[in-house]
Amino acid sequence: MKRLLIGTAFVSLLAFKSDNSENDFIRSNYSFATQQIKNMLKETVHQKPLTFPRTTDASGKMVSTSMYDWTPGFFPGSLWYSYEFTKDQSLGTAALTWTEKLEPLKDFTKHHDLGFMMYCSYGNAYRLTGKAEYKDILVQSARSLSTRFNPVTGSIKSWNGFKSWHGNKIYPFPVIIDNMMNLELLFFASKVTGDTAFRHVAVSHALTAMKNQIRPDYSSYHVVCYDTTTGKVAARETAQGYADNSTWARGQAWGIYGFTMVYRETKDARFLKTALGMADWFLDNKNLPEDKVPYWDFNANEAGYTPGINSYANKVTDKPRDASAAAITASALFELSRYAGAKEEKYKQAAIQMLHSLASPAYRAPVGSNGNFLLMHSVGSIPHHTEIDVPLVYADYYFIEALQRYEDQLKK
Repeated sequence: MKRLLIGTAFVSLLAFKSDNSENDFIRSNYSFATQQIKNMLKETVHQKPLTFPRTTDASGKMVSTSMYDWTPGFFPGSLWYSYEFTKDQSLGTAALTWTEKLEPLKDFTKHHDLGFMMYCSYGNAYRLTGKAEYKDILVQSARSLSTRFNPVTGSIKSWNGFKSWHGNKIYPFPVIIDNMMNLELLFFASKVTGDTAFRHVAVSHALTAMKNQIRPDYSSYHVVCYDTTTGKVAARETAQGYADNSTWARGQAWGIYGFTMVYRETKDARFLKTALGMADWFLDNKNLPEDKVPYWDFNANEAGYTPGINSYANKVTDKPRDASAAAITASALFELSRYAGAKEEKYKQAAIQMLHSLASPAYRAPVGSNGNFLLMHSVGSIPHHTEIDVPLVYADYYFIEALQRYEDQLKK
């Protein structure tokens, strides 16, 4: 496994001298992203049809994945963001092409990730083009996602089953914190159709997650499993984190982002309180490194936290960073700062520092390297022994989104 060596001299907030210098920072990073994405487009011609960039292999070459994976929406989404900034028509054409490959997924019902798959791709496509057919595809995608909602549990079923790391126990109705991110698709569908059923599903899921997935200190469980007869919690475990009672960094990031978005859509103060609490827990945690790019789990290798017997986390003694968790959190904090009142500056400055850290040589890849992904040093799932200290397509997507949100704030 590659070792990430990071010094202690990080970009000081005092270095963020002016809007002009920060606009230059944003333009420079967009220029870099455009170069890498165009290089990646050239590489995709060598991949199998209907596969989408996801990560790299041991030799550093790009690895693509099926359109039925949870990640195919991120590459077209990154293309849309890059086109929006540069107005480069070749990127716009590529964004259309890669988005429209996903059209069959509008009827997909086999897992919960349609928000990632379709809203990151078609959502950005509709936002920038206004094409009615894209709206219709998104609404049908929301219908498909809604089929996984169970009124007894009040939740959208994430996976079709979850096998515990503690043995052979399989839970038939698992809900993961990541699922908060898919609710934006439902809110969109409700707004454009006037059908409140979509909104009801989204709000119910968010309230249930807030009740059962968020701990009193605002850290989060990764997986909550439900009894579909009673609606009660059957287990609280982890799939991709270190231990059941630990806090998986990307899971906490999903929660900050997801509850912020649900507050935006509902203006329900309960969701804002949860988003603020989760953000404070993340930023104030004693185990958050100085550069604000977290280790893959906040409690990895600490006393009192024990992985399940079948988890590969038992064999990992170092603590890789997770750039994807930082990118997601930075994007979320730029939005959350708008609703945070007295904490606005705290969240904004934390997001800026995260972006500067990610854009530094410690995490941002040299042009033409890293399989043409933007960021290095992310973690997919250590317990599954997969994607450890590698680039990940969703880290890049949220990095670009965070740049855009930062630019939007500088314009105000």
